[in-house]
Amino acid sequence: MTTHIALIRGINVGTSKRVPMAALREMLSGLGYSDVRTHLNSGNAVFGSDDSPAEVAVAIEKGLADELKVPAQVVVRSRDQLIAAMAADPLTADTSDGSRHFLGFLRATPKPAAVKDIPELADDADNAPDEVRLVGDHLYMWCPNGSLKATFSKVNWDKRLGTPVTVRNWNTATKLAEIAAD
Repeated sequence: MTTHIALIRGINVGTSKRVPMAALREMLSGLGYSDVRTHLNSGNAVFGSDDSPAEVAVAIEKGLADELKVPAQVVVRSRDQLIAAMAADPLTADTSDGSRHFLGFLRATPKPAAVKDIPELADDADNAPDEVRLVGDHLYMWCPNGSLKATFSKVNWDKRLGTPVTVRNWNTATKLAEIAAD
């Protein structure tokens, strides 16, 4: 059995798409997932399943829409994938505040042509004091003045990269890795 982390995008932000974590845990258990745990009230769940991350994402999206009447995109990583993504962070040496250091989870690896056309990701991009890097299907961001003030805060990453993206700060990613290890 593989430990998975579901990252549900856009729930419990503002007044729409409200999902109580108890209802989410119940829905996930009903889908056959074991040892379901949630973290925070923002759509982070850890559980066991023999299904692939892609199969799990589809099942959770269907469950959210059908059972909880909340359409939401879901990106799933195995515990090992999350650990590998964190280890691959090209910004680690430059960051110190986990609340301003972000890890974006892409549903799929973007096409090289899409990445080439994003000025913020160019090798010579001037995003100072912010930093952003794309490595495979993860987006790494350092925003020393906060994400809302970042030079790339208005970039629609989904549209530009051609795949859904959901972002968590480093503190949350670290806690999810810890929960998944238990």
